[in-house]
Amino acid sequence: MALSVGIVGLPNVGKSTLFNSLSEKQAEAANYAFCTIDPNVGVVPVPDPRFDGLLKLYESKKIVPATVDFVDIAGLVRGASKGEGRGNAFLTNIRETDAIAHVVRCFEDENIVHVDNRVDPVADIETIETELALSDLEAAQKRLDKAQRAAKGNDPLEKKAVTICERLVAALDAGEPASTVNPQNDDEALILRDLFLLTRKPMFYVANVADTQLDSLDDDPHVSKVRALAEERGVPMVVISAAIEAEITQLPEEDRAEYLESLGLDEPGLHHVIRTGYAVLDLITFFTAGPQELHAWTITRGTKAPQAAGKIHTDFERGFIRAEVIKCADILELGSEAAVKAAGKLGIEGKEYVFQDGDIAHFRFNI
Repeated sequence: MALSVGIVGLPNVGKSTLFNSLSEKQAEAANYAFCTIDPNVGVVPVPDPRFDGLLKLYESKKIVPATVDFVDIAGLVRGASKGEGRGNAFLTNIRETDAIAHVVRCFEDENIVHVDNRVDPVADIETIETELALSDLEAAQKRLDKAQRAAKGNDPLEKKAVTICERLVAALDAGEPASTVNPQNDDEALILRDLFLLTRKPMFYVANVADTQLDSLDDDPHVSKVRALAEERGVPMVVISAAIEAEITQLPEEDRAEYLESLGLDEPGLHHVIRTGYAVLDLITFFTAGPQELHAWTITRGTKAPQAAGKIHTDFERGFIRAEVIKCADILELGSEAAVKAAGKLGIEGKEYVFQDGDIAHFRFNI
């Protein structure tokens, strides 16, 4: 199952416009709350110049880029954790994702209604994060109550559940996210995982601005507030104009570069959103390449060679012998596999080799 990033935020901050641009799907976008009821899922290719370079080199007949799933989740409102709006359903949708892209409104527009009738991005962030934390507090308290009852029967796992849930409840009660509570052993880690806590998920902020703000982002007061909060919390931040991104996706491919240049942009802001989503999930890419197929494979950072091989087929992992590895930078510089080998830059790697971002692999295996 693909890893997914949930796009969340208050109503009318640009979530669905961003999603439409990411996936080039047309989730309904309208100027009223709750226009998106069921989450939409877009499978989004990860922009990667290396992939484009390898395609030119190998002239592959078939290409399969790396992808990330983005999920458009309808707007949350204050009280969502208590069922306000469609809060419970939406919180469940978020709980099923692996990371969160928190879209924040940083633009003024009297024609687009704000649910609180003001533009205050930091207050919006606090509203959403409070609802996520309250939902987590309720889940942790329920699990604690269950564990306390079960622990009376001397169940060792439930005793550990009491310990970790007490710490969770205390942290959440104090306004701290669940991510500040670290498990002390494997059992506690399992208990935490099974709770699917919202405030343990990796998150990044997407500051949505108007096109008129793009030339003065360093001095923009709304963007500056979000940037300061992001730096304080160690949370990545991306600034985009969702409206501009929507316009770009409507243009023919051959006209997009000229339009971007007219805006003073090197590439669409969406590329930064996608790459940031990929990064917060701690994902990297390795490639298998040849004239028949160029395939970008997604793995978690730190994956060893047999498990990387297993992404292609379980037989590759089960019968793993070795991986023949070329660095993407080397082949793009030298121009061919033969030149890489002649330069002594082909790596022969065993079971303990940890795959690096951009590795090109050929696996040897035997069943």
